[in-house]
Amino acid sequence: MTQFMDVHRGMRGITAEQLREAHQADLAIEKEEGVHFMQAWADPDSGIVYCLSEAPSADAVQRIHERAGHKADEVHPVPLTV
Repeated sequence: MTQFMDVHRGMRGITAEQLREAHQADLAIEKEEGVHFMQAWADPDSGIVYCLSEAPSADAVQRIHERAGHKADEVHPVPLTV
């Protein structure tokens, strides 16, 4: 399965609790699309949030995010890691 890094913009001021809640919303329904959200990071000052997942496709990642209420602005495959 491919890993994906997605980017959410416009989340300036996000708190740790809000990030945790958004991540939990993804986790609650991720299996319906065969996705596994591994980790999320946020920069409250810039309003950018990053999520790392494993999924069958970028579309599957986006569908889960949309249903959880926080559509990603970008979803990128990450085929290589070191």
